[in-house]
Amino acid sequence: MIDRYNRDINYLRVSVTDRCNLRCQYCMPKEGVSSVGHHDILRYEEIERIVAIATHIGITKVRITGGEPLVRRGIVDFIRGIGDIEGISDISLTTNGILLSSYAEALHNAGIRRINVSLDSLNAEKYREITRGGELNTVLRGIEEVYSLGFSPIKINVVAIKDFNDDEILDFASLTIDRPYEVRFIELMPLGKASTLNLGRHLSNKIVLERIGAAHRLETLNGKRNVTDGPARRYRIEGAAGEIGFISPVSSHFCQSCNRLRLTADGHLRSCLLLDEEIDLRGHLRSGCSDADLEQLILSAIANKPMGHDVNCDEVHVKKCVKDMSSIGG
Repeated sequence: MIDRYNRDINYLRVSVTDRCNLRCQYCMPKEGVSSVGHHDILRYEEIERIVAIATHIGITKVRITGGEPLVRRGIVDFIRGIGDIEGISDISLTTNGILLSSYAEALHNAGIRRINVSLDSLNAEKYREITRGGELNTVLRGIEEVYSLGFSPIKINVVAIKDFNDDEILDFASLTIDRPYEVRFIELMPLGKASTLNLGRHLSNKIVLERIGAAHRLETLNGKRNVTDGPARRYRIEGAAGEIGFISPVSSHFCQSCNRLRLTADGHLRSCLLLDEEIDLRGHLRSGCSDADLEQLILSAIANKPMGHDVNCDEVHVKKCVKDMSSIGG
Protein backbone atom coordinates (compact mmCIF):
# COMPACT_ATOMS: atom_id res chain seq x y z
CA MET A 1 0.00 0.00 0.00
CA ILE A 2 2.04 2.92 -1.29
CA ASP A 3 0.51 6.27 -0.40
CA ARG A 4 0.72 9.51 -2.41
CA TYR A 5 4.02 10.38 -0.70
CA ASN A 6 5.58 7.03 -1.62
CA ARG A 7 5.37 5.57 1.90
CA ASP A 8 4.63 1.86 2.24
CA ILE A 9 1.76 1.63 4.76
CA ASN A 10 2.17 -1.83 6.29
CA TYR A 11 1.67 -1.32 10.04
CA LEU A 12 -1.59 -1.20 12.03
CA ARG A 13 -1.71 -0.27 15.70
CA VAL A 14 -4.86 -1.67 17.31
CA SER A 15 -6.21 -0.29 20.58
CA VAL A 16 -8.41 -2.90 22.25
CA THR A 17 -9.53 -0.70 25.16
CA ASP A 18 -9.37 2.88 26.40
CA ARG A 19 -9.31 1.67 30.00
CA CYS A 20 -6.14 1.59 32.05
CA ASN A 21 -5.07 0.49 35.53
CA LEU A 22 -2.81 3.57 35.87
CA ARG A 23 -3.44 7.32 35.61
CA CYS A 24 -0.14 8.62 34.24
CA GLN A 25 0.15 12.38 34.56
CA TYR A 26 1.17 13.05 30.96
CA CYS A 27 -1.61 10.82 29.61
CA MET A 28 -4.69 11.94 31.53
CA PRO A 29 -5.81 14.36 34.23
CA LYS A 30 -6.01 13.24 37.88
CA GLU A 31 -9.73 12.47 37.67
CA GLY A 32 -9.11 10.23 34.68
CA VAL A 33 -11.02 10.39 31.41
CA SER A 34 -14.49 9.19 30.49
CA SER A 35 -14.38 5.58 29.34
CA VAL A 36 -16.16 4.63 26.15
CA GLY A 37 -19.31 2.59 26.82
CA HIS A 38 -19.06 -1.18 26.50
CA HIS A 39 -21.34 -1.23 23.45
CA ASP A 40 -19.17 1.35 21.69
CA ILE A 41 -15.94 -0.63 21.99
CA LEU A 42 -15.19 -2.84 19.02
CA ARG A 43 -15.85 -6.52 19.65
CA TYR A 44 -12.91 -8.83 19.09
CA GLU A 45 -14.51 -10.39 16.03
CA GLU A 46 -14.96 -6.91 14.54
CA ILE A 47 -11.29 -6.11 15.05
CA GLU A 48 -10.29 -9.44 13.53
CA ARG A 49 -12.42 -8.71 10.48
CA ILE A 50 -10.77 -5.30 10.00
CA VAL A 51 -7.28 -6.76 10.41
CA ALA A 52 -8.02 -9.60 7.96
CA ILE A 53 -9.22 -7.12 5.33
CA ALA A 54 -6.25 -4.83 5.95
CA THR A 55 -3.83 -7.68 5.27
CA HIS A 56 -5.32 -8.07 1.79
CA ILE A 57 -4.08 -4.59 0.93
CA GLY A 58 -0.67 -4.69 2.54
CA ILE A 59 -0.77 -4.63 6.34
CA THR A 60 1.76 -7.16 7.66
CA LYS A 61 2.52 -5.85 11.14
CA VAL A 62 0.08 -5.41 14.05
CA ARG A 63 0.75 -3.94 17.48
CA ILE A 64 -1.83 -4.43 20.26
CA THR A 65 -2.22 -1.37 22.50
CA GLY A 66 -4.65 0.31 24.90
CA GLY A 67 -5.26 2.00 27.35
CA GLU A 68 -3.77 -1.06 28.94
CA PRO A 69 -4.52 -4.05 26.70
CA LEU A 70 -4.03 -6.64 29.44
CA VAL A 71 -7.04 -5.35 31.39
CA ARG A 72 -9.43 -6.53 28.67
CA ARG A 73 -10.88 -9.97 29.27
CA GLY A 74 -9.99 -12.57 26.66
CA ILE A 75 -6.96 -10.67 25.38
CA VAL A 76 -4.70 -13.72 25.07
CA ASP A 77 -7.14 -15.68 22.89
CA PHE A 78 -7.68 -12.57 20.79
CA ILE A 79 -3.94 -12.16 20.23
CA ARG A 80 -3.67 -15.81 19.22
CA GLY A 81 -6.47 -15.25 16.70
CA ILE A 82 -4.77 -12.20 15.20
CA GLY A 83 -1.56 -14.18 14.85
CA ASP A 84 -3.44 -16.82 12.87
CA ILE A 85 -4.59 -14.33 10.21
CA GLU A 86 -2.87 -15.07 6.92
CA GLY A 87 -0.53 -12.26 5.94
CA ILE A 88 0.41 -11.13 9.46
CA SER A 89 4.17 -11.57 9.80
CA ASP A 90 4.64 -9.69 13.07
CA ILE A 91 2.43 -9.14 16.12
CA SER A 92 3.58 -7.25 19.20
CA LEU A 93 2.23 -5.68 22.38
CA THR A 94 2.62 -2.42 24.30
CA THR A 95 1.90 -2.57 28.03
CA ASN A 96 2.53 -0.57 31.18
CA GLY A 97 3.83 -3.79 32.75
CA ILE A 98 1.60 -3.90 35.83
CA LEU A 99 0.04 -7.22 34.77
CA LEU A 100 2.96 -8.44 32.70
CA SER A 101 4.41 -11.03 35.10
CA SER A 102 0.97 -12.69 35.34
CA TYR A 103 0.48 -12.79 31.57
CA ALA A 104 4.03 -13.32 30.30
CA GLU A 105 3.89 -17.09 29.74
CA ALA A 106 0.41 -16.99 28.21
CA LEU A 107 1.45 -14.19 25.86
CA HIS A 108 4.52 -16.17 24.83
CA ASN A 109 2.35 -19.22 24.13
CA ALA A 110 0.00 -17.02 22.07
CA GLY A 111 2.85 -15.99 19.80
CA ILE A 112 4.02 -12.65 21.19
CA ARG A 113 7.79 -12.22 21.14
CA ARG A 114 8.19 -8.46 20.72
CA ILE A 115 7.04 -6.38 23.65
CA ASN A 116 7.22 -2.70 24.65
CA VAL A 117 6.97 -1.74 28.33
CA SER A 118 6.25 1.86 29.33
CA LEU A 119 8.44 2.89 32.26
CA ASP A 120 9.10 6.52 33.13
CA SER A 121 11.08 6.28 36.36
CA LEU A 122 13.38 3.80 38.08
CA ASN A 123 12.67 5.43 41.44
CA ALA A 124 9.76 3.76 43.23
CA GLU A 125 8.43 6.97 44.77
CA LYS A 126 8.64 8.93 41.53
CA TYR A 127 7.08 6.07 39.59
CA ARG A 128 4.18 6.04 42.03
CA GLU A 129 3.85 9.79 41.57
CA ILE A 130 3.88 9.84 37.75
CA THR A 131 1.47 6.89 37.47
CA ARG A 132 -0.68 7.98 40.43
CA GLY A 133 -0.32 4.75 42.35
CA GLY A 134 1.71 2.25 40.30
CA GLU A 135 4.25 -0.07 41.92
CA LEU A 136 7.65 -0.06 40.23
CA ASN A 137 8.71 -3.49 41.47
CA THR A 138 5.66 -5.04 39.81
CA VAL A 139 6.78 -3.71 36.43
CA LEU A 140 10.41 -4.75 36.98
CA ARG A 141 9.25 -8.29 37.79
CA GLY A 142 7.31 -8.35 34.55
CA ILE A 143 10.33 -7.25 32.53
CA GLU A 144 12.44 -9.90 34.25
CA GLU A 145 9.83 -12.55 33.45
CA VAL A 146 9.62 -11.78 29.73
CA TYR A 147 13.41 -11.69 29.57
CA SER A 148 13.66 -15.13 31.16
CA LEU A 149 11.10 -16.49 28.68
CA GLY A 150 13.12 -15.26 25.71
CA PHE A 151 11.02 -12.35 24.46
CA SER A 152 13.03 -10.27 22.00
CA PRO A 153 13.26 -7.42 21.52
CA ILE A 154 12.19 -6.05 24.88
CA LYS A 155 11.78 -2.30 24.44
CA ILE A 156 11.48 0.00 27.44
CA ASN A 157 9.65 3.20 26.50
CA VAL A 158 10.61 6.28 28.52
CA VAL A 159 8.73 9.55 28.09
CA ALA A 160 11.40 12.17 28.78
CA ILE A 161 9.97 14.88 31.07
CA LYS A 162 11.78 18.04 32.09
CA ASP A 163 12.31 18.41 35.85
CA PHE A 164 10.86 14.96 36.50
CA ASN A 165 12.97 12.12 35.10
CA ASP A 166 15.72 14.06 33.33
CA ASP A 167 17.98 13.18 36.25
CA GLU A 168 17.48 9.47 35.43
CA ILE A 169 18.60 9.58 31.80
CA LEU A 170 21.91 7.84 32.51
CA ASP A 171 20.22 5.26 34.75
CA PHE A 172 17.91 4.27 31.91
CA ALA A 173 20.77 4.21 29.42
CA SER A 174 22.70 1.90 31.75
CA LEU A 175 19.93 -0.72 31.54
CA THR A 176 21.26 -1.56 28.09
CA ILE A 177 24.82 -2.33 29.16
CA ASP A 178 24.43 -5.86 30.56
CA ARG A 179 21.16 -6.96 28.95
CA PRO A 180 19.88 -6.66 25.39
CA TYR A 181 17.11 -4.23 26.34
CA GLU A 182 16.23 -1.48 23.91
CA VAL A 183 15.55 1.73 25.83
CA ARG A 184 13.54 4.24 23.79
CA PHE A 185 13.36 7.87 24.86
CA ILE A 186 10.11 9.38 23.56
CA GLU A 187 9.37 13.09 23.53
CA LEU A 188 6.37 14.33 25.49
CA MET A 189 3.51 15.09 23.08
CA PRO A 190 0.60 17.56 23.48
CA LEU A 191 -2.32 15.14 23.56
CA GLY A 192 -5.79 15.49 25.05
CA LYS A 193 -6.90 16.98 28.35
CA ALA A 194 -3.53 16.47 30.04
CA SER A 195 -1.67 18.58 27.48
CA THR A 196 -2.24 21.86 29.33
CA LEU A 197 -0.73 20.28 32.46
CA ASN A 198 2.40 19.40 30.48
CA LEU A 199 3.32 22.88 29.27
CA GLY A 200 6.93 23.59 30.13
CA ARG A 201 7.77 19.90 30.62
CA HIS A 202 8.86 19.07 27.07
CA LEU A 203 12.44 17.81 26.84
CA SER A 204 14.04 17.56 23.42
CA ASN A 205 15.73 14.27 22.63
CA LYS A 206 18.69 16.30 21.43
CA ILE A 207 19.39 17.12 25.07
CA VAL A 208 18.89 13.50 26.15
CA LEU A 209 21.34 12.29 23.51
CA GLU A 210 23.91 14.91 24.50
CA ARG A 211 23.77 13.85 28.14
CA ILE A 212 24.28 10.20 27.33
CA GLY A 213 27.02 11.03 24.83
CA ALA A 214 28.86 13.04 27.46
CA ALA A 215 28.99 10.02 29.76
CA HIS A 216 29.49 7.16 27.29
CA ARG A 217 31.08 6.50 23.94
CA LEU A 218 28.17 5.88 21.57
CA GLU A 219 28.09 3.88 18.36
CA THR A 220 25.58 4.97 15.74
CA LEU A 221 23.44 2.11 14.42
CA ASN A 222 22.70 3.20 10.88
CA GLY A 223 19.75 1.94 8.88
CA LYS A 224 17.01 -0.46 9.79
CA ARG A 225 17.63 -4.05 10.71
CA ASN A 226 14.30 -5.26 9.31
CA VAL A 227 10.83 -4.08 8.35
CA THR A 228 9.58 -4.25 11.94
CA ASP A 229 11.87 -1.43 13.09
CA GLY A 230 10.19 1.80 14.09
CA PRO A 231 11.18 5.46 13.73
CA ALA A 232 13.84 5.54 16.47
CA ARG A 233 17.33 6.88 15.79
CA ARG A 234 19.43 4.10 17.27
CA TYR A 235 22.69 4.05 19.20
CA ARG A 236 24.66 1.64 21.34
CA ILE A 237 26.92 2.35 24.28
CA GLU A 238 30.26 0.89 23.19
CA GLY A 239 30.38 -2.77 24.23
CA ALA A 240 26.77 -2.82 25.51
CA ALA A 241 24.41 -5.75 25.03
CA GLY A 242 21.42 -3.56 24.17
CA GLU A 243 20.74 -0.27 22.45
CA ILE A 244 19.26 3.18 22.97
CA GLY A 245 16.76 4.83 20.66
CA PHE A 246 15.27 8.29 20.31
CA ILE A 247 11.74 8.87 19.03
CA SER A 248 11.27 12.60 18.45
CA PRO A 249 7.79 13.36 17.07
CA VAL A 250 7.88 16.97 18.30
CA SER A 251 11.40 18.29 17.78
CA SER A 252 12.34 16.20 14.74
CA HIS A 253 9.39 14.92 12.76
CA PHE A 254 9.75 11.53 11.07
CA CYS A 255 6.53 11.81 9.08
CA GLN A 256 8.32 11.19 5.79
CA SER A 257 8.87 7.56 6.82
CA CYS A 258 5.63 6.94 8.74
CA ASN A 259 4.17 3.58 7.73
CA ARG A 260 1.27 3.25 10.17
CA LEU A 261 -2.46 3.46 10.68
CA ARG A 262 -4.20 3.43 14.07
CA LEU A 263 -7.46 1.73 14.94
CA THR A 264 -8.99 3.20 18.09
CA ALA A 265 -10.87 1.12 20.64
CA ASP A 266 -14.16 2.66 19.53
CA GLY A 267 -13.56 1.72 15.92
CA HIS A 268 -12.15 4.85 14.28
CA LEU A 269 -9.25 4.65 11.84
CA ARG A 270 -6.59 7.37 12.06
CA SER A 271 -3.76 7.90 9.62
CA CYS A 272 -1.85 10.29 11.92
CA LEU A 273 -1.46 10.17 15.71
CA LEU A 274 -1.25 13.95 16.07
CA LEU A 275 -4.10 14.96 13.76
CA ASP A 276 -7.74 14.39 14.70
CA GLU A 277 -9.15 13.28 11.34
CA GLU A 278 -10.70 9.81 11.59
CA ILE A 279 -12.87 7.37 9.64
CA ASP A 280 -15.69 5.67 11.53
CA LEU A 281 -15.32 1.97 10.74
CA ARG A 282 -17.56 0.84 13.60
CA GLY A 283 -20.63 2.55 12.18
CA HIS A 284 -20.12 0.91 8.80
CA LEU A 285 -19.41 -2.48 10.36
CA ARG A 286 -22.61 -2.43 12.36
CA SER A 287 -24.71 -1.20 9.48
CA GLY A 288 -23.83 -4.33 7.52
CA CYS A 289 -21.18 -3.11 5.11
CA SER A 290 -19.36 -5.59 2.91
CA ASP A 291 -15.69 -6.52 3.08
CA ALA A 292 -15.19 -4.57 -0.14
CA ASP A 293 -16.71 -1.49 1.49
CA LEU A 294 -14.37 -1.81 4.48
CA GLU A 295 -11.42 -2.22 2.17
CA GLN A 296 -12.31 1.01 0.40
CA LEU A 297 -12.58 2.84 3.72
CA ILE A 298 -9.10 1.68 4.71
CA LEU A 299 -7.76 2.66 1.30
CA SER A 300 -9.33 6.11 1.68
CA ALA A 301 -7.50 6.58 4.99
CA ILE A 302 -4.25 5.79 3.22
CA ALA A 303 -5.09 8.03 0.26
CA ASN A 304 -5.72 10.94 2.63
CA LYS A 305 -2.78 10.27 4.95
CA PRO A 306 -1.10 13.68 5.34
CA MET A 307 2.53 14.37 4.55
CA GLY A 308 3.01 15.40 8.16
CA HIS A 309 1.73 17.28 11.20
CA ASP A 310 2.63 20.74 12.50
CA VAL A 311 2.76 19.96 16.21
CA ASN A 312 5.88 21.50 17.72
CA CYS A 313 7.44 22.35 21.06
CA ASP A 314 6.70 26.08 20.84
CA GLU A 315 4.65 26.54 24.01
CA VAL A 316 3.17 29.81 22.75
CA HIS A 317 1.84 28.42 19.49
CA VAL A 318 1.53 24.78 20.46
CA LYS A 319 -1.05 22.76 18.55
CA LYS A 320 -2.44 19.71 20.25
CA CYS A 321 -4.46 16.63 19.44
CA VAL A 322 -7.91 16.81 21.06
CA LYS A 323 -8.21 13.10 21.87
CA ASP A 324 -6.47 11.57 24.87
CA MET A 325 -3.69 9.06 24.23
CA SER A 326 -5.67 6.38 26.07
CA SER A 327 -8.49 6.84 23.56
CA ILE A 328 -6.24 6.72 20.49
CA GLY A 329 -3.99 3.86 21.51
CA GLY A 330 -0.52 4.16 23.04
